[in-house]
Amino acid sequence: ISSDGHAGKAVVGVRLLGGLLLRERFFCIGCAFFLTETGACGKILQQSLFSAIGAVDAEEGAKRTMKQLVFQGVGTALMTPFQADGLDLDAFRKLIRFQLANEVDALIVAGTTGEGAVLTAAEFDALLSCALEEADGKTPVIAGTGSNDTARAVEKTKRACAMGADAVLLVTPYYNKTTQRGLAAHFRAIADASEKPCILYNVPSRTGLNMLPETLEQLCDHPRIAGVKEACGNLSQVARIRYLCGEDMPIYSGCDDQTVPIMSLGGLGVISVASNVVPGQMKNLCRLFQAGSVAEAGTLQTRMQGFLDQLMIE
Repeated sequence: ISSDGHAGKAVVGVRLLGGLLLRERFFCIGCAFFLTETGACGKILQQSLFSAIGAVDAEEGAKRTMKQLVFQGVGTALMTPFQADGLDLDAFRKLIRFQLANEVDALIVAGTTGEGAVLTAAEFDALLSCALEEADGKTPVIAGTGSNDTARAVEKTKRACAMGADAVLLVTPYYNKTTQRGLAAHFRAIADASEKPCILYNVPSRTGLNMLPETLEQLCDHPRIAGVKEACGNLSQVARIRYLCGEDMPIYSGCDDQTVPIMSLGGLGVISVASNVVPGQMKNLCRLFQAGSVAEAGTLQTRMQGFLDQLMIE
C-alpha cells in the first residue's frame, strides 16, 4: 500500500487487506504501527486497518453465534446395562443419577459405549426417554443417531429430535467406506433433516474411515453442525482441524487419554468413557484446564493413564 496522498484509495486497500489477513487467519500488528510513520495519511490507514479488523471480527462472531454450543467440559458416553432378558433400566437410571450428582456437562445415549449400533428401535427409545426424564432439562442429552445408511440416520435423527433430545451424535459411515465427498453429502443430508445441533464423530479405528480436516472445513458452514468428537488419535490432525475451521467447528476429544492435549489445541472438552466410572475426576480435569491450571490437569491425566488403559482392554 502506497501513501501517495490518495488517502481514499489507500483506505480502501487497507480495508481489503484487513479482511484478507483475518480470513486467512494471519495478523501482523506491526503493519498498523508502521503506518503511523507515514504521517496523516498513515494515521488514516492505521485507523482503517483496525476498523477493518473489527468489522471482520464482528462478521465472523455473528456467524459463530448462529450455532448453538451444545456443551463444554465432560459429556459421558453412557454405557447401556443389560440383563439376560433385555435392558436394565433401573441400573441405567442409577448410572445417570451418579453422573448428575457429579455435575457432568452432558449425557450421551446410544453412542459407541452404549452399543448404539446394535440397539433395537424400542431399546433406543426406552434409553433416550429414561435419560430425558432423569436429566429433566438441566443437562443436555445427546442421542447417538449415526448409521452407515443415510436414510436410516435421517430417520433416527428425526425420531430423537421429536422425543426431545438436545442434540445428536453422528458417527461416520462404517463398512461402506465412502469417499470424502460422499461423507460430506451424508452429513449435510442428516443435518438438513435435523431440528437439533449435530456433533459429528470420527473414530477410524472402529469405522475404517477417517474424516479429513478438509471435509470438516466444508461442513463447518452448516448452522446445525455444531462440532466434532475427534477420536482419530492423531494430534496433528486435530491441530489442522483447528487451523482450517477455527471456532466454527468445536472439537471434543473422543479419547480420554488425549483430553488435555486436545483442549490445549482449542478443544472444548471430552466425550468420555472414563466418566462412567470416575465422573468427578474427569470433571475436575476439565475444570483445572479451564481455570488455567494446565500443568495440574496434565498431571491428573497422566496419573489416570493405567486406569484408562484398562478401560480399553475390550
